[in-house]
Amino acid sequence: MLTWLKRDDLTFPPLQRALRDPNGLLAVGGDLSPERLIAAYRHGCFPWYEQGQPILWWSPDPRMVVAPASVRVSRSLRKALRQGRFTVTLNRDFPAVIKACAAPRAYAQGTWITPAIEQAYVALHHRGVAHSVEAWQGAELVGGLYGIAIGQLFFGESMFSRATDASKVAFASLAHCLEKAGFALIDCQMHTRHLESLGAREISRPEFVQYLERYLDTPAAPDWASQASSSALAYTH
Repeated sequence: MLTWLKRDDLTFPPLQRALRDPNGLLAVGGDLSPERLIAAYRHGCFPWYEQGQPILWWSPDPRMVVAPASVRVSRSLRKALRQGRFTVTLNRDFPAVIKACAAPRAYAQGTWITPAIEQAYVALHHRGVAHSVEAWQGAELVGGLYGIAIGQLFFGESMFSRATDASKVAFASLAHCLEKAGFALIDCQMHTRHLESLGAREISRPEFVQYLERYLDTPAAPDWASQASSSALAYTH
């Protein structure tokens, strides 16, 4: 039985109530206020729905994750990083990154990043909770990703690429930055071959909850985001 969320109540049902089919559907409704979104990530769920649907909240089992130090850098990706084909920055243009992630893609119909989602995550960015990584070629934004940082956990949301290896370079650079700042885990939500190729693996929901309990209230390095965004992100492995 799905729970319909009330706008004046930020609590979510226990994750154990999430459906098996479709995998992880936990609750419906509510809103996309910064307070609710933060409560959702702290609880272990996230919004994912299409235009015209009510807001749907998910907690899939298993969960796709990767430790920052375990991100796999292939030989070709290492070459791209070494060649410096891209300049990688943090939080330089969050609105442009989420808009690019929302753009139509050849392999998918529609997008789950609705205008309401865009506005909600830009609001989280202004609060210092949502962060973007940009890959540039000259003045052109050619790749990037965005996500949520709470404690020592980074909850990845979406990435895009307009040039070969651009999003991979952004992801590897972010992982290196998070590793230096003491982050324990990057949440990738659900399995894709692309994420698996980057070293992500699946864990059970109970194991994911253990990460939440251990690391949500454990601070990362102070001012890691402002320090990283003051200059281009450098990958030095």
